[in-house]
Amino acid sequence: MNSPVSELLKQLIHLEKSSSTALYIQAAQQIINAIQRRYLTEGDWLPGTRTFSELFNINRNTVVAIYDELASQGWVEIIPNKGTCILVPEHKTATIKATAQRIDQAHDYAKTTGFPFQTSFNLASTNENSDKKYRINDGQPDLKLHPTHQFSKWYSASMKRKTLISKWNQSASSSHSVFEIQLCNYLNATRGFHIKPHHLMSTRSIEMSLYIVSQVLLKPKDIVLVGDLSNYAANMIFQQSGAAIKTIPIDDDGIDVEYIRKHFVKHAIRCVYVCAHRHYPTTRGLSAERRLQLMQLAKEYQFAIIEDDFDYDFQFDGSAMLPMAISDANGVIIYLGKLGQSLFPSFQTGFVIAPENLIQEAKNYLKILDSQGDLIQEQMLSELIYEGEIHRLIKKNIIIYKQRRDFLCECLHEHFKEQIIWEKPSGGLALWLRFEPKISLIKLAFYTEQLDLFLPKTILYQDKNTCSIRFGFGDLNEEDIEIIVKKLRAAYNMVLSS
Repeated sequence: MNSPVSELLKQLIHLEKSSSTALYIQAAQQIINAIQRRYLTEGDWLPGTRTFSELFNINRNTVVAIYDELASQGWVEIIPNKGTCILVPEHKTATIKATAQRIDQAHDYAKTTGFPFQTSFNLASTNENSDKKYRINDGQPDLKLHPTHQFSKWYSASMKRKTLISKWNQSASSSHSVFEIQLCNYLNATRGFHIKPHHLMSTRSIEMSLYIVSQVLLKPKDIVLVGDLSNYAANMIFQQSGAAIKTIPIDDDGIDVEYIRKHFVKHAIRCVYVCAHRHYPTTRGLSAERRLQLMQLAKEYQFAIIEDDFDYDFQFDGSAMLPMAISDANGVIIYLGKLGQSLFPSFQTGFVIAPENLIQEAKNYLKILDSQGDLIQEQMLSELIYEGEIHRLIKKNIIIYKQRRDFLCECLHEHFKEQIIWEKPSGGLALWLRFEPKISLIKLAFYTEQLDLFLPKTILYQDKNTCSIRFGFGDLNEEDIEIIVKKLRAAYNMVLSS
């Protein structure tokens, strides 16, 4: 007959052999959880390794690994020729969640707070989960193009650098980091800037950059102007800052600057948000004439321009239009960008370029949000910039993305003829598709889902004047593109016949 501890362990421990977590870790975590919840108490003896292996039908060496793991954390003592005895470490506050909980359901953590707090509608997640095989996004890079093998070597080399610990232990630094210097050099060489590190702040992402800028720049009820169709993530950030968002028309030359002059007075506007290179979501660029008009109006009306240049690196045809910020002599432009979009997300970074006094204030907010930073990421990116590897990766991937853009245009022309209108953009990872005649995009998404194709609501744009989809092709190979366009056409036919 099994001992009481053995019977208890059979109820408490559930091992999932298909899990990516090693069996000995699963078992050790669940035994620790049982000790913390006082199902196993100090002085109890765990079964012998042979008995334990028979109880759960696992290798005896795995049981030895379980007990060694528990002993290394101080939860048990292994006494030669006697057995394994439960200890209770002095520090009892750190809990480890078990992978399975069966008889202790009464001890589940509370689902709701015992106190009121204000929820934010503006921050509600726009992510939608789907188990469909095919999916269209708003234009994300293909993570499969990331050079994983090379990066594993570079990351390991960065971890082993002797200077890493001393850098992390520095409480403050009066000088600029190697990464900031290299990033300045890179942006000066590739985007026409003439900046120094004190004009620059690097962040985890372009969204983090915009959030910090909005904290510095905006007060409740400040007026922020955005395009009639705009970036929903940016709008959420502005709304959370308490700003009043006003929309302005967009035409083939970008935002209508004259509209601003006619409908707003001096000092009424706090900032104008633009994606000057390729407007999100329509992919239309802001013409040179409109750029000059907007900068002149910003100087005259004394508002800030937030220039979001999120996809500058993806230029396929001709030369990329340089940022407005390089011509800003009046200090009215705050420039946001990304570095490393051809890399895995862990190695991507955002940055802000602005006058020195604003950067100093923004860095104060950054220290609250992210005082530690990521020195390993910065070390790697510094070397990739210095060695020219970033530039080579971009060049290699641009060829692939251009081929995907052209193939998507061919497929759309073959399957939709005149029913979808689009202009082939000179760059970026998305097409702006307009349906003529207009259809119900909600119905289209419903029918595509039946065909194993998911269209998230964030890429659908429909009102009395608009019936369009932002079709991201960056992470789709040619086989996927062909299948998706055929499914889209089949769903389109179903909408017409419904």
